[in-house]
Amino acid sequence: MSNRKVRTILKLSAWIIVAAGMLVLLISAMGKRDEQRCVGIEVELKGRGQSLFIERKDILDVLTANGGRPIKGKPIASIDIKLLETQLEKNVWINNAELFFDKDAVLHVIVQENIPVARLFTSNGVSGYIDSAGNRLPLSDKFSARLPVFTGFPTDKSHLTGKDSVLMERVKDITRFLQANPFWNAQIAQVHITPERMFELYPLVGDHVIELGDGLDLENRFRRLKIFYEQVMKETGVQSWKRLKIQYERQVVAEKKTGNN
Repeated sequence: MSNRKVRTILKLSAWIIVAAGMLVLLISAMGKRDEQRCVGIEVELKGRGQSLFIERKDILDVLTANGGRPIKGKPIASIDIKLLETQLEKNVWINNAELFFDKDAVLHVIVQENIPVARLFTSNGVSGYIDSAGNRLPLSDKFSARLPVFTGFPTDKSHLTGKDSVLMERVKDITRFLQANPFWNAQIAQVHITPERMFELYPLVGDHVIELGDGLDLENRFRRLKIFYEQVMKETGVQSWKRLKIQYERQVVAEKKTGNN
């Protein structure tokens, strides 16, 4: 056997011995980790800078089954992290939950809060919030959010199809537009959905109604409305007008008040 082959065999044997040693160490470390017990829980809430609808106590209550299932002091191997994540995500105010143990046997719980973007009233008077995906969220006794208000949504169903699904997309589009534009977000007090599924805006200042139409082409429609506010209402005053129609291309059709109207 040549010296080259002998050296190759020796190198291969050495690598096998090293790999086997590392495997033994890894198995030993895993065994020791499984024997470790949870020494504590760290909860991190992620949202808009503050926890509005869910608190640390709410999360701990889910993790411990309201105190009936202690986590601290239990062997790490006996704690089903995936099950706990699933249980947390059943809470409507939790968008996502991630759990992991660090090297010191501390359980880290990172929760992304589900944030409402609009208040929605149905035509039957049922009220609640919706999130950015259009999912329904219940009212909360912990916090009342200052959000765009929509009234007249035609159904109470949580699962939407067909025309109702399209209408919800328009609601989400209008919500995003208002929240991205501080002036309009402050000025528009209510967005009403008519039986024809058109949108009407009720401003905070003035008692005129703004016909938005089908909720499309928002940038151009609000741009025309802004020009009307700056060039016409500035001269006549906001109380001179009964109805502004901005759904038509390149124009604002304005209806003045007459008499006591």
